[in-house]
Amino acid sequence: QVQLVEFGGGLVQAGGSLRLSCATSGGTSATAWFLQPPGKDREFVAVIRWPGGTASYGDSVKDRFTISRDSAKNTLYLQMNSLKPEDTAMYYCAASPTDLKYYLPSAWRYWGQGTQVTVSS
Repeated sequence: QVQLVEFGGGLVQAGGSLRLSCATSGGTSATAWFLQPPGKDREFVAVIRWPGGTASYGDSVKDRFTISRDSAKNTLYLQMNSLKPEDTAMYYCAASPTDLKYYLPSAWRYWGQGTQVTVSS
């Protein structure tokens, strides 16, 4: 079983930056970030595959967010730049995909508890 703990969320003004971290307890072939605005479905943000480190992004965050992973520290990161009010959401990390459709929440076996990001206008 893989345990995930996210941290680094907070309140930031539009145009600002935040870096989220997700500490993982074990190995996994891929890890991902999703966001969930209040009252809405969970939405794919980014995935990074291992080994190799190839990454893919959701259309709404492409060119603004960067996913990375430090295997030595078993930590996943999400660098978020040029933040917009519509990025306000709970952000979750996920691990151990059971399906190649990484953009679907149902493809992921393990989830963290989430960290809140609020972007003010």
